[in-house]
Amino acid sequence: METDFPLRKIIHVDMDAFYASVEQLDNPELRGKPIAVGGSSQRGVVAAASYEARKFGVRSAMSSVLAKRNCPDLIFVKARFDRYKDISKQIRSVFYEYTDLVEPLSLDEAYLDVTVNKKGNPSATLIAKEIRKKILEKTGLNASAGISINKFIAKVASDINKPNGQKTVNPEEVIVFLENLEIRKFYGVGKVTAEKMYGLGIFTGKDLKEKSLEFLAEKFGKSGSYYYHVVRGIHNSAVKPHRIPKSVGAERTFSENLSSEIFMLERLEHIAEELERRLKKSKIAGKTVTLKIKYSDFTLNTRSKTLSYFIVDKHLILETAKALLYQEELQNSVRLLGISLANLNTEDKKQNPEGETVSVQLKFDF
Repeated sequence: METDFPLRKIIHVDMDAFYASVEQLDNPELRGKPIAVGGSSQRGVVAAASYEARKFGVRSAMSSVLAKRNCPDLIFVKARFDRYKDISKQIRSVFYEYTDLVEPLSLDEAYLDVTVNKKGNPSATLIAKEIRKKILEKTGLNASAGISINKFIAKVASDINKPNGQKTVNPEEVIVFLENLEIRKFYGVGKVTAEKMYGLGIFTGKDLKEKSLEFLAEKFGKSGSYYYHVVRGIHNSAVKPHRIPKSVGAERTFSENLSSEIFMLERLEHIAEELERRLKKSKIAGKTVTLKIKYSDFTLNTRSKTLSYFIVDKHLILETAKALLYQEELQNSVRLLGISLANLNTEDKKQNPEGETVSVQLKFDF
């Protein structure tokens, strides 16, 4: 079998419970105990949970109150992002020993294209093992990895043998792997989409594959085409070393709900200052200002305005955000406010080219 799309050797490296593992690394008294990184207050949210805590159903983005209810012995630890960033730099330095084609997704995960690599090693599987070993030696932390022909499958595979494991999906195994995969494990299928798919009789990749492109487009819009192709092993997105941001934002969650626009304006001023700082640091400007409002019942509302010129100044950002705030009446008291700037002056910059498509036979050693 031959393909008319490029087969690459892609590794997705994902650190195991990164924030929580760093805290356990630095504080031996926390090792082997259920811990959550985040605030323990009434309004706190779990940023990360150790594997000991996950056994009790504690997950990231869960409210601290619910997490404590699930795991009464849960220990909360304050996040130390400067420390996490330092270790992330050490991890990435390991990646660059093998390839310059590194696309970080966050502090604790990244894609690597090792089709052609600095070590001249033809085996992406062995490279992934070496990388995980070096990360452990350098940082004392465990990483998991997925290896396959494209980013989508590598991402899915990295979760198969967690923690401290890896999974290779060879070219000849791709279709069977995807057909047998539970639909909720497809990257890009969230809880809501999974429930919708269940209602349509789609429980596995095989079920998804039986649906036509027209059917999926009708039921899922633009995402339908994505689902149609990835279940067939088609995902041509290249590893992009320099990801250009589409928006820059800042937001705040409040310890008490706000019900008056007067109090909100004061908070928006601080948020605009933080956004200006981030924009200037990145040397970015934008035209579209979006105000994000999350109400006390967790419903989300966004309001946007596009200007005819690029802005970065906090005063201009704030004035636009104010106008958006007064654009319509508030529906409830507010727990979170955010401002973001999109339509950036980076969008005309060239992304890294995907490279030429090469004719690749099914026999493609991993």
